[in-house]
Amino acid sequence: MLRAVIFDFDGVITDSEILHFRAFNAVLAQYGIQLTKPKYYKEYLGMSDADCFRALITEGRLPIQEPQIKNLGQQKTRIFEQLARTEGKIIEGVREFLETLSAAKVPIAICSGALRAEIELILEEASLRGSFDVIVSAEEVKRGKPDPEGFLLALEKLNDLWPEPLTPERCIVIEDSHWGLKAAKAAGMRTIAVTNTYDAAQLKQADKVVARLDELTMADLQRICA
Repeated sequence: MLRAVIFDFDGVITDSEILHFRAFNAVLAQYGIQLTKPKYYKEYLGMSDADCFRALITEGRLPIQEPQIKNLGQQKTRIFEQLARTEGKIIEGVREFLETLSAAKVPIAICSGALRAEIELILEEASLRGSFDVIVSAEEVKRGKPDPEGFLLALEKLNDLWPEPLTPERCIVIEDSHWGLKAAKAAGMRTIAVTNTYDAAQLKQADKVVARLDELTMADLQRICA
């Protein structure tokens, strides 16, 4: 039986992946670095901001030291917030699916590699903040996806709010990337992938793949958890 649903944020609830890409490139331009969209989507998309900068340092492309990562992250956040206020929007089908879950009284969380301020900004602008019981953001975990830490923390926080125990195998994670699907599987959770960012062939490890979230019914979710 389904007991909870945990959403990724970028690429699942909002189409902000391209905004993150543009914000990263705006920051990296001061070092003469420009990520191509294919490389970003293939290698960095599932990472937190800090982990993305660390990866570029490790590759020898970004000539900074670890203590400087925080400053670059702050720069990137400011640019992203400017873009999100003018260009961020909720993906079609999300509102309808959230209404389905709410009507069924299913606990709902977000687990994202984005910063809390970025998540809160977009949800508030879209009048969706009240739809989510719990938010786990990049600042709250030591290890980002594909590590399962974030999903397990989200479940722990949901359990603090709900009287009946919520277990991983009764929880469905909704993701748009293989990093997120791997993390959810490692947490012992069921998975649904939505093809907003990658095609179905790249998401086949999910228990179910859909093009839009409003294609899903409660019967679909219950079957996945059966």
